[in-house]
Amino acid sequence: MPDPAVPPRPLLPLPAALPVAAAAALLMYASYPGPAIWISAFPAVALLLLTLVGRRAGGALAVGLVYGILFFALLVSWTSRYLGPIPWAALSVVEGGLTAAATIPIALAYRWLPKALPGPSGRLIVLPAVVAALWVGRELFIGNWPYGGFPWARLGMSQAESPLAPVSSWIGVSGLSFLMVLLVAMLIESVRTGLWRRPVRLVAPAVLALVLLFTPLFPTTADGSMRIAAVQGNGPTGYFDEREPYAVIEAQTAATEPLYGEDVDLLVWPEGSVDYDPFQDTTTARRMTRIANSIGAPLLANAATGRDGLYFNTSMLWEADGSAEQSHDKRHPVPFGEYVPDRAFYNAIVPDLIGLIGREYTPGANPPIVDVDGVKVGLAICFDVIYDDLIDEGIAHGAQVLVFQTNNADFRGTDENLQQLSFARMRAIETGRSVVNISTVGTSQVIRYDGTTLTSLDADEAGALLDDVELRSGLTAGVVLGPWIQQLLLWGGVGALLIGWWRARRV
Repeated sequence: MPDPAVPPRPLLPLPAALPVAAAAALLMYASYPGPAIWISAFPAVALLLLTLVGRRAGGALAVGLVYGILFFALLVSWTSRYLGPIPWAALSVVEGGLTAAATIPIALAYRWLPKALPGPSGRLIVLPAVVAALWVGRELFIGNWPYGGFPWARLGMSQAESPLAPVSSWIGVSGLSFLMVLLVAMLIESVRTGLWRRPVRLVAPAVLALVLLFTPLFPTTADGSMRIAAVQGNGPTGYFDEREPYAVIEAQTAATEPLYGEDVDLLVWPEGSVDYDPFQDTTTARRMTRIANSIGAPLLANAATGRDGLYFNTSMLWEADGSAEQSHDKRHPVPFGEYVPDRAFYNAIVPDLIGLIGREYTPGANPPIVDVDGVKVGLAICFDVIYDDLIDEGIAHGAQVLVFQTNNADFRGTDENLQQLSFARMRAIETGRSVVNISTVGTSQVIRYDGTTLTSLDADEAGALLDDVELRSGLTAGVVLGPWIQQLLLWGGVGALLIGWWRARRV
C-alpha cells in the first residue's frame, strides 16, 4: 500500500490524462440515447476518476474541461438544430466549465483522504463513498445553477433501460448515481492498494454489485385504470415552421377524429398543441369545446396563455361545457428558449439570436396536478420532466398516473426526444406510476410503472394512443427518501472532504 505520508502523484501525466478524459466523455455520451449503451457509463466513470487521482486543482480543472465540454457538446448537439452553433457551443462550454470546477473537490479527496484515513477501510470504503457523494454534489450543483440549472446529464438517468433502474425506486436517481460511482471507485481502490489480492476485502464491492443488479422495484399498489387517449398531431409546431392560422389545432383535431365513438376518460394533447390562447381566442375555445364533446371526455391541452401582462406555458383541462377551471403553468421555463435572463447583457453580445426570443414566459406556481372524475393526474411540461421537485410535488398531491406533454418539433431528427423519453421512463420506475409521454411529433409512448412500453407512436407520423392505463397508489422509498438522500450526499460529501483536509494537515 502506498505510504500516506508521501504526497500522491497523478496516476497519469497530464498529456496522457487529457485524451483519457476525452475517452471518458465519449463513453459517457454512449450510455445515453441515441446510442443507449447503458453499461458504458461504468468505464466512463472509471476513466474520469483515474485522471483525477493525485491531481492538483489546476490539473483537475484541465481534465474536467476536456471531459465536460466534449461530453455536453455530444449530448446536447441537438441544440444546434435550428439556432446554429452559437447556442450549442455556449451551453457546452458553460456546462463543461461548471463540470470542470465541480471535479476539483473529487481530485482533492483523492489527495487528502488517503493521508487522513490510510487504513484499508478508509481506502476501500470511506474514500470511494466521499468521491461518490461529491459526484452527486456536482450533479446537484449543475442541476440547480445557474438560471434554475440543467439536470439533463445525471448519471442515474443513463440507466433507464438497464437492470439497475429499479434501484431508483428505493433511493431516487441521485442515490443510483451514488451507488454506481461508489462501485467503480471501490474497484479502483482495491486495485490501487492491492486489496484485490485478499478476497475477503472484495466482499463490499461484490455485495454492492449484486444490490445494483438484483434490487426489485419498490412496491406500489394497483388502483384501477383510466382509459387515456393521447394524440400526436405531427403539425407545424416548430419555432420556425411556416403555418397557416389554426394549422396546429387542425392537425391535432384530424389525428383525434378516429377516436370519436371510443370509450375515453381523458384526451391528452401535447405541449404546443393549440395555436392561440383559448382564454382569449373564442374560435380556439369553440374548437376545443367541440372536441371535448365529440370525444366525450375532458381535453388536456397546452398553449401559451397571457394573464395580467405575463405569459405562461399552460396546460389546461378543457371540459365539454367550455370551462377550464384546472390548469398548470410550466414551472421551469427554458432559459434562452422560453425567456432570456439578463436580457440586456446577452442582447449586447448576440442581438440577432436574442431578438428571436420575443416572448418572456413566467415560471408557474400552481400545482402540477389535475383531477379527472376523482383520479389525480400528475403533470410535467416538456423539460420539466428532469426536475425532481416538480415530479415529487405531483406525487405528493396524490397523482395516480403521470402525463408528460412535450413539443420536440424543433429537434426533429436528433436524439433529444429519445433522451427525454428515457427520462420519462426513469420517472415511471422511480415513482411507481404509469406515464403517458405525448409529443407533437414523436416519439410518444405509454409506459408502465415498471418501465416497460405499453404502446408507442413513431416520430414524424400523426396518430393516437388509446390504452387502459393502470393507476397506482402508494409512495416509493425513492420519492420519500430521495430528497433527503440528495441533501445527505451533498453536505455529507462536502463535510467529509473538509474533515479529511483538517486531519491530513495534522498527520
